[in-house]
Parts: sequence; C-alpha cells; structure tokens
Amino acid sequence: MRWRSVALMLLLGVSLAGAAVAPERMLQAITARFGDRGAQGFRDWREMLAQTAALPEAEKLRRVNEFFGRHMRFLPDASVWRQVDYWATPLESLGQGAGDCEDFVIAKYFSLIELGVDRSKLRWIYVVATIGVPGSGVTEPHMVLGYYATPGAEPLVLDNLTTSILPASRRPDLAPVFSFNSDGIWKQGAATASGSVNQLSLWRELMRKMKEEGYEP
Repeated sequence: MRWRSVALMLLLGVSLAGAAVAPERMLQAITARFGDRGAQGFRDWREMLAQTAALPEAEKLRRVNEFFGRHMRFLPDASVWRQVDYWATPLESLGQGAGDCEDFVIAKYFSLIELGVDRSKLRWIYVVATIGVPGSGVTEPHMVLGYYATPGAEPLVLDNLTTSILPASRRPDLAPVFSFNSDGIWKQGAATASGSVNQLSLWRELMRKMKEEGYEP
C-alpha cells in the first residue's frame, strides 16, 4: 500500500475538535450519490481540514475560504437542485462542485466548527447586497459568513463574491438584515438572540440530512 493511501486512511479516521463525525460513513454517502468526483472532493476536504487543524484561527479562516472558492462554482439553486431555495450539506456541495451563497456559508461554517472554532464566533448573516458600482440601485438578497473574534467585535466577512476576508466596515455594499447560528437568531443590531434557529424549516432539514450523512454538528 502506498504511503499516501495509508495517510488517507489515518486522515479519514480523525475526528476534529469541534464536531463529531463519521468519516467512513460520509465517504460512503458521497460516493454512492456522486461517484468518484464526489469521493475526490471529500478526500480533498478532509486533507485540508487535517492540514489546517493546528493553525491559528486567522489561517483557518483563510484556508477554508480559499478551499471552497476553488472547489465550488457559484450557481443558483434552480440550476443545481431544480428548486427555488435549497440548503445543501457540505457533502452535497462538494459532490455537485457548485452551490449558491447559502451553500458556501454552510460548507465554511461547519468546516470551521470542525476545526475547533467556537460556533459563538460564527454567524450566518443575511444581507442585501448592492450589485455593481456604489449607488447603482441594483440589489439582491445574499448571505455571508461572519466571524466575531470577541463578543461585540466587528465581524470579518467570508463571502463567495470575493476571495478577500474583510471587516464589515469595508463592505459597504452589504446591508445586514439578521444573523443566526446554531445557538439562535439575532435581529440586526440586537445584542441577544431573539429566537431559536429551529424555527427555520430549512435549518431543520439541513440538520436531518447531515446526520444521515454521518455528521453531528
């Protein structure tokens, strides 16, 4: 057996700090559904996580952001899933090699949790994005991932529209509406959560699918 195959077997057995995973079951699930392309995407993902696990959080953000920027194309749900609104699991996004803004956020969020980033530092942020030059008047709904180094800190924005991770103050094209994570939902400007994320049917369905695939966030 070649050394790379041995390393991969060890890698697939690693359960990283922030989540319980069943990598063998995950590999079986993505291979059964998406074939060799999906299996290779999964292996690349697990290798990136293993190589990134011991790095500082700033580097974890950068590597996760870059990984999904390379491995996923932006396509709307109607093109990928033939549905108006569909939240794909990380395995589904890797298998398709494509997704919309929510799918990028999902993949990055759960990857960072698995790397040990406290979920309280991460929020999915619904925004209204200005398209084109400032003042164009052309807007559309969008989602980004926010990273809060400390409670109340200005978030860094991970966005599939750009490879740069920038503070929110340097993204005047994004107008936040509300945010949420596994712990709750925050209205814009609120210091405390105003509801449970389980109110969101798309979230509940996402959690169901991920558990079936072998992921316990």
